[in-house]
Amino acid sequence: MNHPVAGLLLVVAAILVTAKLFGEVAERLGLPAVLGELVAGLVLGPGLLGVLPASGEPGADVVSFLAELGVILLLFEVGLETNLKEMFKVGSSATAVAVVGIIVPFALGYFFWLYVPHAASTSNADQQSIAILIGAVLTATSVGITARVLDDLGSIQTVEARIILGAAVIDDVLGLVILGAVSRLTAGGSVSTLELLRILAQGIGFLVLAVLLGGMIVPRLFGWIDRLKVRGAVVTLAIGLTLALAAAADLAGSALIIGAFAAGLMMRNSDQLHTIVSEGRPVAGLLAPIFFVTVGAGANIRLLDPRLPGSGPILSLAVALTLIAVVGKVVAGWAAPWQPFRRLAVGVGMVPRGEVGLIFADVGRRTGILDTASFSAILIVVMATTFLAPLGLKPLFRRAR
Repeated sequence: MNHPVAGLLLVVAAILVTAKLFGEVAERLGLPAVLGELVAGLVLGPGLLGVLPASGEPGADVVSFLAELGVILLLFEVGLETNLKEMFKVGSSATAVAVVGIIVPFALGYFFWLYVPHAASTSNADQQSIAILIGAVLTATSVGITARVLDDLGSIQTVEARIILGAAVIDDVLGLVILGAVSRLTAGGSVSTLELLRILAQGIGFLVLAVLLGGMIVPRLFGWIDRLKVRGAVVTLAIGLTLALAAAADLAGSALIIGAFAAGLMMRNSDQLHTIVSEGRPVAGLLAPIFFVTVGAGANIRLLDPRLPGSGPILSLAVALTLIAVVGKVVAGWAAPWQPFRRLAVGVGMVPRGEVGLIFADVGRRTGILDTASFSAILIVVMATTFLAPLGLKPLFRRAR
């Protein structure tokens, strides 16, 4: 007798437990927990144990929906931690680093894919769409990973740290808008430059409108909710508004995660911020790892075995894109010549792609723009840059101290 619900529950249990165990191992090794969760996905995926249902199999849609909730709550958390006022105070140096850190990797990735010989993609999408997505993936910066490393080193108050974090926050905001544009591009095929600018303006306009309206409505709304006696009313409203705004962004032609990020920005200055963060973090901590595990499972680890035929081009592509990813961000450290600071430290701090890069890559996988081989290569890039940045930052800041 089949028990589909019981089987699905066991799959979710395996995802949650394995993600936390592998995340703990990564933390004990001094690495971000997200790396452990990615490895958990590789282990549970079709390349090894085959625990996660493949696309089209029973339960696959449910796991995908839980992963979608996880990424929405993850970007909601990023929005809560993004102080727009402090970001604007960082100054021209952080802005210059952020802009160069987007333009250079995007251009290098785009032109590499179109004009440098590499492993051919089997995707049905046109090469220009793939090139745009590759460039977009390489623009990402994970502010969470760098912030954690700098905080552990006791260097969070240095001028380099302020520039890195300010630039990374700006990078994330621009990156989310780029992701919204790429989502539209990949869904509708090739579009004109005017259409691309319209999509970018649409994404920025949605963010600005949401934040402005939120600044007027959210404080009063949460002030009223805070007086309710029912348990968990504040965090329930916060998550409900986040889901509603994510849906609104999708209906407006933008991306779900842009709506979630805007929801976090809206609630950043509410009097109930501490309650939202303290009670909402466990919910995000439960669901966000499901996203990273499913992303890790999307890469067929057998394709990365150098002993298997056909794996060589994938590994070569991953190495080339990793070099582009590192160089494209390191040169951003030299983007503000008018201010003295250790430029290599700033450039290395911008290197990790982390969860933001994974979100970009997952859009390409789900829309069919990236085939399994290309997605696996990009996953290596994300993991490699997430490894390299902490390893590079520690000696740079310890030497300074």
